[in-house]
Amino acid sequence: MKIVSKSVNKIDGMELAMGKPLFVDDLCPKDALHIKLLRSPYPFAKIKHIDTELAKQADGVKCVLTYQDVPEKLHTIAAETYPEPSPYNRMLLGSTVRYVGDPVAVVAAETLSQAEQAVALIRVEYEIVEPVLDFEQAKDHLSLLHQPEEVFTNFDVGSAPLRNIAAAYNRNHEDVEKALNECDIVLEETFYTQAQAHAMLETHRAFTYLDGRGRLVIVSSTQSAFHVRRIVASVLNMPQSSIRVIKPRVGGAFGGKNIVLIEGFAALVTLKTGKPAKIIYDRRECMTCTNSRHAMRIKVRLGADKEGLMKALDVEVLSNTGAYGEHAPDVLCVSCTNTLPIYGQPMAVRYSGTAVYTNKVSAGAFRGFGAPQSNFAIESMVNMLAARLALDPIFVRERNIICQGGFHPFLNGGQKPPRVTSCSLDQCIRRGKELIGWDQKYPCRKLNNNKVRGVGMAVAMHGSGIIGVQTAVAELRLNDGGSYSLFVGSADLGTGSDTILAQIAAEILETTMENIYVLSADTDLTPYNTGAYASCTTYITGNAVLKAARLLREEIIKQGAACCKKDTESIQFDGNSLSSADGIWQMTLADFAAWSVSGKGAGQLSVSATALAEESPPPFVAGFAEVEVDITSGQVQVINFAAVVDCGTLINPTLARVQAEGGIAQGIGFAMFEEVRYTKAGRMLADNFVQYHIPTRQDVGNIMIGFAPSYESTGPFGAKSVGEVVFTTPPPAIADAIYNAVGVRVTELPITSEQVLRGIRNL
Repeated sequence: MKIVSKSVNKIDGMELAMGKPLFVDDLCPKDALHIKLLRSPYPFAKIKHIDTELAKQADGVKCVLTYQDVPEKLHTIAAETYPEPSPYNRMLLGSTVRYVGDPVAVVAAETLSQAEQAVALIRVEYEIVEPVLDFEQAKDHLSLLHQPEEVFTNFDVGSAPLRNIAAAYNRNHEDVEKALNECDIVLEETFYTQAQAHAMLETHRAFTYLDGRGRLVIVSSTQSAFHVRRIVASVLNMPQSSIRVIKPRVGGAFGGKNIVLIEGFAALVTLKTGKPAKIIYDRRECMTCTNSRHAMRIKVRLGADKEGLMKALDVEVLSNTGAYGEHAPDVLCVSCTNTLPIYGQPMAVRYSGTAVYTNKVSAGAFRGFGAPQSNFAIESMVNMLAARLALDPIFVRERNIICQGGFHPFLNGGQKPPRVTSCSLDQCIRRGKELIGWDQKYPCRKLNNNKVRGVGMAVAMHGSGIIGVQTAVAELRLNDGGSYSLFVGSADLGTGSDTILAQIAAEILETTMENIYVLSADTDLTPYNTGAYASCTTYITGNAVLKAARLLREEIIKQGAACCKKDTESIQFDGNSLSSADGIWQMTLADFAAWSVSGKGAGQLSVSATALAEESPPPFVAGFAEVEVDITSGQVQVINFAAVVDCGTLINPTLARVQAEGGIAQGIGFAMFEEVRYTKAGRMLADNFVQYHIPTRQDVGNIMIGFAPSYESTGPFGAKSVGEVVFTTPPPAIADAIYNAVGVRVTELPITSEQVLRGIRNL
């Protein structure tokens, strides 16, 4: 292949490096009104009275809105395919506030300072309600976050608002209790994972205006332009045809922009005033008023024989979905179906998951989507099993992991034949073992300065899109000058997906990357796409582009045959020119493209192709950590982290490596540094980058990435996903490395020096 599997540069890399005006705020009209929100100071309260008169009279103020001024329509902000599994339990503005930071009023003014000053003039009388702040106490708590009439679900997701339950998900295969009773060894442990902030570089932001025909235009930093259009139209009781959504470049998301949170406020202001309006969250708002990763409690029971062969696995998850329920059912599902099938040895397996409401910031989509939480618990249990049996954890995994052709009843969500069609996880393990130097370092090495180095490992899997839910359409045109235009509705979030899609098209059309222009995510111009989430873009949108490129190539040859009045079988196309096999006729692609639109040809050549999520082949990764523990302080330093990935064919090796490196770094942050913390009164403590510790380059050690590609026959050129699976292995691998170093088993994230030192002293 000439283009695919080559590390070509990102097509927008130079523009981004030079600071070109590509992002939302770069494009916003200079006269746009500035929007600020008045937010609740209480975690749970009812609004008894609200006085906005002083704010309305303030200098520069053009619009003040409360719950009395906006449509009363239940909705979910989860940007996922309709009908959404997420419960509808939000209002744009409501008379009840359910977390510190919940919006109370909207103010739009000519300047940002005027909007902030006007917000301070609004007076609100609240009736305070006892909040639910401990998610382990939420179920059947006396305080109900949502009354039954305040929750609507499109189908049964286990919602029980009278018990503060947002969703439930249960799967079972064979008799788990019987299998556990027959095991030689049964281990049981409870694990806790914390809420984590997305901490993307560009905060949530959007602006709106009315075009020349009076249509509402929304320019938003979003993962899902078409869902923004649909949800805003529904909430504001507008036809979708009267709304256009444009996604410019996106400065990071990690799942945090897979919601429709702010666009409705800007749209309302523009519709009320007729003026452009913009809403830009500051860092504090981005941390405290959007979404976070679901905090979870995971109870695991694992049964095996004396040789380490797993016979039974029982996983019970309690998930904190916060004040509202976006993505609550999906996260429970993924924490099951994208983790448990990695062990394909026939055994009894059960998963039960419950998501509960609390008066904290609502949880939502985050890289890994529930899998990192349950994977931490399951992989830690496998490492505990290896330690109990005095076996190498690599040996235990090699005995139990799923292999190509392997079966697991939970694969593909049970919607397709539950077998793995591509897998080189065994090779990932062997290669990772070499990279980390396992044989020389396992389990630990004592240094001469009260420090010990240990190694640990873990494996992980994920999916490539959501079966039966995600859809992508690609349109491809031959322009009159011989270049191509590729139209896709997917969103490049900084991952380089536009480059990947251009590579796929260029390979089929035998052209250069410079000859393909990619236009993405504009609901007026690009075809439908469910959005950039669930690791779907390369696999699903890539398949649509592959189909479209093949169709266009066939059409070029067909019209070339018509041009020279020969059979299509006799026409050759090398990407630059068309010619007849006898050598009599030849025409450059540019001349052919001009001929096509001249009136003599069939017109501009344009094709469209659709790809559906009919499969979701899992990518795999094996992660290996080497840590150094100071036994006098409990301080842990990551020295090396090696990860070997099976993401199928590498469309762009450099971009895949960058995704893997970033995922490992973010996973180390989840393992050791990042935590969304609250006061006892429910106010978030870590609401800026001074208090919220994102790992720096010095914190993550030496990251080593390798690949062991399988070939996925259903993917474009054999590719699978890579963006999420690479996040998952650091927590359990680091935890096991600490255990191997000093004998302390950590079961709660993030891992702190206090935890480790306490464990050392208790040995």
